[in-house]
Parts: sequence; C-alpha cells; structure tokens
Amino acid sequence: MQDEAGSPFRDREQRLEDRERKRETVLRAAVRMFNARGFHAASLDEVAASIGVSKPTIYHYLGNKEQVLLECFTRGLDALDRAVEKASAAPGTGLERLSAFLVRYAENNMSDFGRCVVRTGNDALSPEGAARFRAMKRKIDGHLRRLVAEAMADGSAAPADVKLTAFTLASAVNGSAFWFSADGALPARAVAEAIVAILTAGLAPRAVPQPLG
Repeated sequence: MQDEAGSPFRDREQRLEDRERKRETVLRAAVRMFNARGFHAASLDEVAASIGVSKPTIYHYLGNKEQVLLECFTRGLDALDRAVEKASAAPGTGLERLSAFLVRYAENNMSDFGRCVVRTGNDALSPEGAARFRAMKRKIDGHLRRLVAEAMADGSAAPADVKLTAFTLASAVNGSAFWFSADGALPARAVAEAIVAILTAGLAPRAVPQPLG
C-alpha cells in the first residue's frame, strides 16, 4: 500500500486546482472567440473545437453562452474594482490618484476580458443578464466620478461638470479596446500611460492671466 505522498489519487485540493485550470482554459478560449468574431457570431461549438473539448465540457465548467459572457464581463469589471481600491489608497493628489486608476482602466481595456466588456453590448444578454451587467458598470462609473470629484475638490484638477468629465474620460479610454494591437510598437502599459497623460493634461488647472501694470 502506498503512503499518502505516493498515492496515485489526487487529493481534494489538487482536484480543485485541476478544475480551476480547466475552467480558466475554457473561459479564455471563449473570450478570445467573442472578441474575434463577435458574441452573436461566435458559437460554443467553435469555442470547444478551438481547445479540443466537447460543447458539454463548456456547460460543465461555465454554463450556457450567456453565463459564459457574464463571467467574462465579471472578470473585466472586477479588475477595475481592484484598480479603484489601489488608486484610492495611494498617496498624492486627487489628480494623481485619478491618473493611476485611468492607466489601469485603459490597460484593462486592452486585455481579453476588458476588451469584451467594451465591445459587447447589452443586446447580447437577456433582460436579467443586462440588468446585472448595467449594475456592475454603474459601480465602476460611480468610482470614476468619485475620483474626478476628489481631484477637483483638492484643486489638482480644474473645476468642471463631474458627470460629463467622467463620461469623457471613460469614452477616451474605452477606445483602446477597438484599436490597440499587441503586435504594435508599444506594450499596453505604455499606450495606457500615453493616453492618460494626454487626458490629464486637459484636466490640470490653468493659471489665470494677471492684468498688466
């Protein structure tokens, strides 16, 4: 009889790790297919074939097509939640904290899951799924508005309409989900930093001209 260390049977922790690796493989194959072909055009049969498994395997690990998409959305938006927490706790001015979040926001939009969030509309979901997606996005929008308001409150950003400013910033960083290519001259982080440098230059307070004499 073999001892525990030499057992041919995987323990519970190993089985859970194995399941998570397989689930991650299926999910990444799905999000890449959705991004490449569009959610409506992509099929779970194609996703399964791309990694050499059966369609029931996808159902086993992730559920139906909408459940797969919602998991992709959750991954993309959870990354922004973590970015908000990190930026909010950072030292510096409000504009510096806002910039830190925007860099991560833009960089996330160039990732598989972030790109899926931006490029896939609510019409791909059932009313219940769409409501869940909108709730997740509202949370991120709220965080962005708060960071904008804090930057304006401490004077590191010029005063303006908070809601309009947040919408403008989000629209600008979302654009990278459509045009960024990993094969380009710059990596995602460098592109994100360049985008945010341009945007925050427009937010900085401007010196008031002093009258002559």
